[in-house]
Amino acid sequence: MQIAQGADEMLKNALIGVGLIAAFGVAYIRYAPLYPNQWHVDPAEAVRTGKPNDFLMSEGGDLPPVVLAADVATVAAALDAVVLAEQATFVMAGSASEGFVTYVQRSRLMGFPDMVSITLRPVDTGTALRAYARARDGHSDLGVNAARVQRWVAALEARLEQDG
Repeated sequence: MQIAQGADEMLKNALIGVGLIAAFGVAYIRYAPLYPNQWHVDPAEAVRTGKPNDFLMSEGGDLPPVVLAADVATVAAALDAVVLAEQATFVMAGSASEGFVTYVQRSRLMGFPDMVSITLRPVDTGTALRAYARARDGHSDLGVNAARVQRWVAALEARLEQDG
């Protein structure tokens, strides 16, 4: 009987320990600082992580830059409207109106932060958009960053077409 009580106590303590470790992990994911000097990176100069949790839309990247048939100011206003309408998204550094911005979007369940740096540059036919999206945590994002950038670009194109 005494051995069973000792085993129950050990199991209880182990479960409490696992719970505390899990709580610390969630708190770290949510509250660990994000440093703009580390994440606010021009996509044209980005050094890839080598992990499958980043996506680069720039020369030599996963996709080439997108050229939008509108001036930089118009694209910047539409970009902020599209991106900041999504849940758990905020500007970390820069601004779209300046032509260089880094957004942070956190996952719904665990709050994992992904950073997306975007530049807008004038070109002859409108505005070139380059983007570099990457996860802070983990090795693979299961294509979330690629899907996010492509979703934002599609929504931006639709908004510009609607407004134009």
